[in-house]
Amino acid sequence: MIFRSYIFSKVQHALKKAMENFSYRQEKDLLGKMEIINTAYFGIQTQRAINNFDLTEKKLKHYPELIRALAYIKSACAKANSKLNDLSEVKSKAICTAANKVLSGEYDHSFPIDMVQGGAGTSTNMNINEVIANIALEELGIEKGNYQHLHPNTDVNMSQSTNDVYPSAVRLAVLFRQEPLLMALEKLVQAFSEKGVQFCGVLKLARTQLQDAVPMTLGQEFSGFANTLKEDIKLLKQTSALLTEINIGGTAVGTGINAKENFGKLAIETLSELTKLNFTQASDLIEASSDMGAFVIYSAVLKRLALKLSKISNDLRLLSMGPRAGIGEISLPSKQPGSSIMPGKVNPVIPEAVSQCSYQVIGNDMAITMAAEAGQLQLNAMEPLITVNLLDSMNILTKSMRMFKVHCVDGIKANKSRCSDLLEQSLGLVTALNPYLGYEMSTVVAERALAGGESVIDIIKKEKLLTPEQLSTILNIEKMTQPI
Repeated sequence: MIFRSYIFSKVQHALKKAMENFSYRQEKDLLGKMEIINTAYFGIQTQRAINNFDLTEKKLKHYPELIRALAYIKSACAKANSKLNDLSEVKSKAICTAANKVLSGEYDHSFPIDMVQGGAGTSTNMNINEVIANIALEELGIEKGNYQHLHPNTDVNMSQSTNDVYPSAVRLAVLFRQEPLLMALEKLVQAFSEKGVQFCGVLKLARTQLQDAVPMTLGQEFSGFANTLKEDIKLLKQTSALLTEINIGGTAVGTGINAKENFGKLAIETLSELTKLNFTQASDLIEASSDMGAFVIYSAVLKRLALKLSKISNDLRLLSMGPRAGIGEISLPSKQPGSSIMPGKVNPVIPEAVSQCSYQVIGNDMAITMAAEAGQLQLNAMEPLITVNLLDSMNILTKSMRMFKVHCVDGIKANKSRCSDLLEQSLGLVTALNPYLGYEMSTVVAERALAGGESVIDIIKKEKLLTPEQLSTILNIEKMTQPI
């Protein structure tokens, strides 16, 4: 009997859940009424956005950093409103509990709206308002949609507007996403630095304008890759400081309408405590409501990083080209067969992919630039496009740098004998010998080598222009690759 009762209760529970999936609640807004499936934590305004904006496959649920940022802001605002005695302690605790549940990622599926949307992010703000309201209602023992007890606008959005919540949340989301970006960049820099040490004794030919130049070491070349990327670690950290100035408290256009005078600073102090990030209120909230300058500058830094990554990728492709009929000074790890028709061909697929990711970041930056320019008067309605492109750029850069390190840089090998052969056959050695032979004689040697196909060293030895001892000293790696 006990077993039968247990099975019966399980069946009843399953039937109840199944019925919920086919039952609806009715919600209303400015435009009228709509049926919302009972299992949904979002409400009518989110549903309207779902119906209106089916533009991309990029949904808010795919951007957990932005969901987390919104939840933190809603929690901070609820605490501030409670301290100002504008929101009851019961409602404030329910909202904060709901926000914490959103922070856990448990409700990410409740954010199905398209990242690209009209309304300057209003759909996104209402999505978080409705989800938090309905979770909070359940915490209070009330069914979803009964907003007379706790309302998405009146309570969750109290003292706020999309126009201060959304841009502040985007800034916080970028700061969240910056951590893995910097980690990937730092590891890539370390990988290039280690190769710089490993290849410090490999003498090779430098090239300028794709022509033979002067001797250098392969280690110097790879250390250069490391140091140019290292610069952007510092630049990203410096630029991200611009994102810690937010406009919470400005509400609709920066005048602070419907919010108490000290609400913004109190909410920002609370947000700083919750996130462990040092946020400050913008000195001019009206300016901050429409200006997208911080995002433009940050995107420009990402573009700069992308350009460097692509340049390095192209350099590695050139240095490894061949392997028999090209430069072939280095060998990249073989990752997959390179041709459906040419047996044995292996392509530099990882650097190729890095460059393509870089081009996407450059394209994203252009979209961000145009969207930032398009804001009119007291608001920029194009901010959702800025948001999705900025977060996408950070994501693709993070992933491409991880791939670059693990699947390419870590496995690069130097072809020392090939480097030596190319150097010895090059006219670039004449430059190193110029201080000892003089410019006129060096020019004669270079012309003869070029015309007859002889090496510079062979001509000098044949004409006894320098002794073997002098040559040995001059052609020392330190002499060849450092100041006299």
